[in-house]
Amino acid sequence: MSAQRALVLGAAGQLGRACMDCAPETVAAEGFSRGTCDVTDDAVLRRVMDEINPHVVINTAAYTAVDAAEDDPESADAVNANAPAMLGALCAQRGLRLVHISTDFVFDGRAHRPYAPAAHPAPLGVYGASKWRGEQAVLASGASHAVVRTSWVYSPDGRNFVLTMLRLMREQGTVRVVNDQIGSPTSARGLAEICWLLALNGDAGGVFHWSDTGAISWYDFACGIHEEALALGLLSTPAKIEPISSDAFPTKAKRPAYSVLDCSDTCSALNVTQWPWREALRNMLRSQQRP
Repeated sequence: MSAQRALVLGAAGQLGRACMDCAPETVAAEGFSRGTCDVTDDAVLRRVMDEINPHVVINTAAYTAVDAAEDDPESADAVNANAPAMLGALCAQRGLRLVHISTDFVFDGRAHRPYAPAAHPAPLGVYGASKWRGEQAVLASGASHAVVRTSWVYSPDGRNFVLTMLRLMREQGTVRVVNDQIGSPTSARGLAEICWLLALNGDAGGVFHWSDTGAISWYDFACGIHEEALALGLLSTPAKIEPISSDAFPTKAKRPAYSVLDCSDTCSALNVTQWPWREALRNMLRSQQRP
């Protein structure tokens, strides 16, 4: 029996790399980055699909510059809304399974309990709105699909909060972090494993939520990074972490104050268990230790 073929888009990003790293042995995965496959170009997408002839497509490609999106909505829409629409149409035409990644930023953060997949989106800014339009396009495409909303993704490489905090703690000794935005961190490796389960399970369709467990602030996250990094010897001296309000750290785009995702439906559908965020963080930070 020949292996299933999979096309991973956005393969140079942290989730795309994680998907390539943990591809199941039963899958022949081909990864394409922005440089080798422009997801905003329909002709390029068709050519790549003709070349790979995949059974499933995992789309991790995204415009994620939340603040820059406020001044460049066309670029955000091109990648986050129009590209998923094209992908959904192509997958429907070819009978392919599509797993598409979305975000907690589709919500306005006014809730006081974890958001279920059926909760009504109400994005606060351009980035979240563009991702929501992408979701809607995939859901309406007619392709076999799974849309995965996630939050606060980090990995051993790339640009993310964990690595930024480690650098600032080493270089500055003091960091100031907002303590009034509540969410859940997500290990890229764990999220990638969920993507593969959904890619290969054609019976699981619709919108899914995935993160590690724990409802914490960015300040709490920074404190956890600090404690784990000290324990693993990644920091030679302790740093000072100061909590601040979002008002003291203004950004062009407004962030949801609360964006914890209810992942219980995903756990039930796939028979999986979420990792505690500290355990997932510790496992990732171990990869930063020098032999």
